[in-house]
Amino acid sequence: MKILVTGGAGYIGGTVAGLLAENGHEAVVFDNLSHGRRELLPAGVEFVEGELADRAALENLFASAKRQGQPFDAVLHFAALIEAGESMIHPEKFFRNNTASTLSLLEAVLAEGPRRLVFSSTAAVYGEPKVIPIGEDAQLLPTNAYGESKLLVEQMLDWLHRIHGLRSAALRYFNVAGAREGEGGITRGEAHEPESHLIPLVLDVALGRRKSIKIFGDDYPTPDGTCIRDYIHVSDLADAHLLALKALETDAAAKGRLIFNLGNGKGFSVREVIESARRVTGHPIPAEICPRRAGDPAVLVASSEKAIRELGWKPRYTELDEIMRTAWIWHQQRYENEAR
Repeated sequence: MKILVTGGAGYIGGTVAGLLAENGHEAVVFDNLSHGRRELLPAGVEFVEGELADRAALENLFASAKRQGQPFDAVLHFAALIEAGESMIHPEKFFRNNTASTLSLLEAVLAEGPRRLVFSSTAAVYGEPKVIPIGEDAQLLPTNAYGESKLLVEQMLDWLHRIHGLRSAALRYFNVAGAREGEGGITRGEAHEPESHLIPLVLDVALGRRKSIKIFGDDYPTPDGTCIRDYIHVSDLADAHLLALKALETDAAAKGRLIFNLGNGKGFSVREVIESARRVTGHPIPAEICPRRAGDPAVLVASSEKAIRELGWKPRYTELDEIMRTAWIWHQQRYENEAR
């Protein structure tokens, strides 16, 4: 297949683009490089620089592929702002970038593009869940603007399916972590500028790039007082995207939108993540207690039984130390290369 990967120069999008290429598909990355890195794009992946809000550019891209006799078969949509904490300071940025810009993409898809789309959604659409682990039928009440911006896109996809027959799969991620292991070793890991995700921040402390790791709140209603999250390895997440694409080819997908949680089903607290990093790296990793951040639910843990049952998805990385190990190898390699 020929697939457009929006946000494909980023951590998750780039990992999936590489997996597509390895499986014989033609991946075309569309990214504005505001957070992605072109030098980390996998070999054999075409790159187009552009803004998601530029509907005309997207329509031209789809139309040009048709004229050349090589139309796109599907879209994998990753491009978005992802920092939940920032969304509670500048919510307007998230509605503009995540919601309004996605509407431009969807309009271009309806005008000239393929009628299959896999959307990078989030567990943040659930807010404070009443039942753990969270199922796809749980109430949708986001507690931050980031989650709301993604939920609005899911609602748009529902209406576009009903009215225009657009087939889509919304994959609700939990905390994505780790680094992909390919034939050449560890090939792609997590790095954002600025960085705000727990595992790379903890590993920065182990590398001496930061003095300590901040724990935002130690008075949550959890066993050790810190937030609990479900960590999914980026390779397992990438596998699920290819399975979702395949599912959208079937007649069953025409009957309704597909929605799947993607997590490993286990919850780990902030303190447990730090302890895992200490074990894997052999470094002490000092921690600093700070006030809570607005919009942070106490516990988010997925039930991925539906994806396992209906997609045939089989996560390979279920232990936190194993996820941490791949991330640690990649971080060491990355900073060794930058130091040269």
